[in-house]
Amino acid sequence: MKRKSERRRAESRKKRCAAHNSSEAAPNSDIYIEITDQLYFAILKQKIKSTAERHCFCIDEELAYENFYADFGPLNLAMFYRFCCKLTKKLKSITLSRKKIIFYTCGDQKKQVNAAYLIGSYAVMNLNMSPEEAYSLLVSRNSTYIPFRDASFGTCMYNLNILDCLRAVHKALQYGWLDFSNFDVEEYEHYERAENGDLNWIIPGKFLAFSGPHPKSKIENGYPLHAPEAYIPYFRNHNVTAVVRLNKKMYDARRFTESGFEHHDLFFVDGSTPNDSIVRKFLNICENAEGAIAVHCKAGLGRTGTLIGCYMMKHYRLTAAEAIAWIRICRPGSIIGPQQNFVEEKQNSLWAEGDIFREKMQNERENGKMAVTRILSGVDDITINGSNKNRPSKKEEMELYNDEEERNGLTQGDKLRALKSKRQSRSSTVKCSRKAKSIWDFIVTQ
Repeated sequence: MKRKSERRRAESRKKRCAAHNSSEAAPNSDIYIEITDQLYFAILKQKIKSTAERHCFCIDEELAYENFYADFGPLNLAMFYRFCCKLTKKLKSITLSRKKIIFYTCGDQKKQVNAAYLIGSYAVMNLNMSPEEAYSLLVSRNSTYIPFRDASFGTCMYNLNILDCLRAVHKALQYGWLDFSNFDVEEYEHYERAENGDLNWIIPGKFLAFSGPHPKSKIENGYPLHAPEAYIPYFRNHNVTAVVRLNKKMYDARRFTESGFEHHDLFFVDGSTPNDSIVRKFLNICENAEGAIAVHCKAGLGRTGTLIGCYMMKHYRLTAAEAIAWIRICRPGSIIGPQQNFVEEKQNSLWAEGDIFREKMQNERENGKMAVTRILSGVDDITINGSNKNRPSKKEEMELYNDEEERNGLTQGDKLRALKSKRQSRSSTVKCSRKAKSIWDFIVTQ
């Protein structure tokens, strides 16, 4: 009887030891990364609670990416802003000043890479780290992150990693595209919604990407369509002077031109890549526009992002990955399928063109010549009386305008627009708008 009880006690001790060992093994499988003396980033197996020594928070459910198909990030500009406001408030809090602040994720690999992108971008923006320094911290504990992918449902053709996103944020800060002291998060979230225009600034004051207008405002395939007139007040208020259409004619261009806007047609097939002539014409239009340019295709994602990316590579020397990353942070779902590889293939030639362009502008300034403000596009096609020999006839224009394939067929752009409109409204659990904005203004002045 005694031996039996001793045997039970021994088994009980073994179970307690096993339980103790397993509880010790769990933290070892967790990853804690020191960002600063006070701030840590953690990838954990399960949620943790705050204690007297540490303050823990997680945004896995709070800031969720709204996917089109197989895409899962990076989180958009508004979500990055809200994260920055939340973390900055904690770091400035007197009550938390003696505590370790642990920003953690316990989600799947998709949640992990978005959390890492947020804390890494925060380090670049607010902790004066280079993209490489921030990234080296994120991978310092042998942690690995899956790459981001495009908004398609097919095989992933191009990987976008965290470092690409951090470098994009760094470039955006350098060029003044990213300035949270002047960022209106409520305006961003309002206008990105399909019912409010589905538009986003890619480069503030230069490029506005938006979904293609329709002859009349209506709901089609579950997506709210807007007539050109719906955009005109916003365009005027934001110094948009030119509209570039990349899809087939769905509305009469005169509805913009008669309101004082330039309008250009540079059609290429939905989901495809532009030829060199279209790229050249687009760059020429943008280099000579007096104000901002509003660019659209069907959904304002694939073709639109591709050409804006080309301009960014030529004039700001962004890498293809940086351009894709920044455009997606501003307007999720942009640049799809083969368009990603196209942008990468164009990188070096556009860098070279940009170097020549800048050298030419510098020489003109040094020689005291007045800069040419308007450069004719397609000079060889202009006759002496100003008419364009290649301009389509009225009959051809009507055929193009009435094209059944893109007007009535369900294209990639249609599917993306329908998916966007069907997304559920985000909950208001993270609202920090005006209050957070005032916090940010305070921080910037310190």
